[in-house]
Amino acid sequence: MPEHPVLGEDAERSDAVERPPVFGVRNLWKVFGPKADRVPGDAELGGLSQTELRARTGCTAAVRDVSFDVRKGEVFVVMGLSGSGKSTLVRCLTRLIEPTSGSLEIDGEDVLAMDKNRLRELRRHRAAMVFQHFGLLPHRSVLDNVAYGLEIQGMGKAERRAKAAEVVAKVGLEGLEQRKPVQLSGGQQQRVGLARALAVDPEVLLFDEPFSALDPLIRRDMQEEVIRLHGEEGRTMVFITHDLSEALRVGDRIALMRDGRIVQLGTPEEIVGSPADDYVRDFVRDVPREQVITVRTAMRPGDCGGPGHPGALAPGTVVSSAIETVARSGASACVVEDGRCLGVVDHQSLLRVVAGIDREEVAA
Repeated sequence: MPEHPVLGEDAERSDAVERPPVFGVRNLWKVFGPKADRVPGDAELGGLSQTELRARTGCTAAVRDVSFDVRKGEVFVVMGLSGSGKSTLVRCLTRLIEPTSGSLEIDGEDVLAMDKNRLRELRRHRAAMVFQHFGLLPHRSVLDNVAYGLEIQGMGKAERRAKAAEVVAKVGLEGLEQRKPVQLSGGQQQRVGLARALAVDPEVLLFDEPFSALDPLIRRDMQEEVIRLHGEEGRTMVFITHDLSEALRVGDRIALMRDGRIVQLGTPEEIVGSPADDYVRDFVRDVPREQVITVRTAMRPGDCGGPGHPGALAPGTVVSSAIETVARSGASACVVEDGRCLGVVDHQSLLRVVAGIDREEVAA
């Protein structure tokens, strides 16, 4: 599981300034059914449960008053169980599904005001989607499937095939360029789908539960591929999943949905370490905390000699790794950032995190 550094309050504020939002979503609703547009503006109807709303109006509120930003260069995960509204929400970002009300921007441009030509440009060039079902063209080779989006854009044959060959190699399919989809495994087919999206060089990649049909080992390989590509390119990604372990593995931030609403939005560490309510608490109950919580949360005030200390740890180090360091040295470890000691962790403070015991509880 990757280490997710959690920023301090001041650092997070400055990071938000340095990394402007790619998508800005405010008070977004998507309601299906007769006279759907009356639901968002009616506080009484908007407050009804899904069952009550259907009984009263015949409508279903798939997305309810949702607001968030997707920051440039992050992997933003939207997760929830079936029927939570996650797929509907992400399809609203490019108006594959038309929102009922609210505001939606990409790089400050109003998506809801885009005409057909501007929307086509958004979907072809700026935000490419990778679906669970690959949708590969069976009569075309791997190379020509990857080049398809470039062909639609009007790029010449030689140029698009050269570009496609670069991307095929990037996703680990070099040597398979001339195979047809039927000759590929499920994981290889998904890599072709990923390559096809990457080939058009979009600003944002939108993943709609792309790996849920794959075997567990292949699924893990594809998760690693996403993490690797993000590390190499820093491309903004929005990733839909119903799998908590997948969300924790790939996400910088996670929006956890239930009945069309976001019940908590935060880093993996915030979701696991500080659940917003009983629903989230139950969701993360079986997550090994030591593989998600970092030493920035576990540390206590103190100074043990700075970066030259044999047990120096970066603040984004997960607790499971820190336990190994402390066990090997038999002493506390210093949490160091930019040559400055932020605090110390020892066996006791690390075990408190594993057990889910807050410092306040210990003090009481």
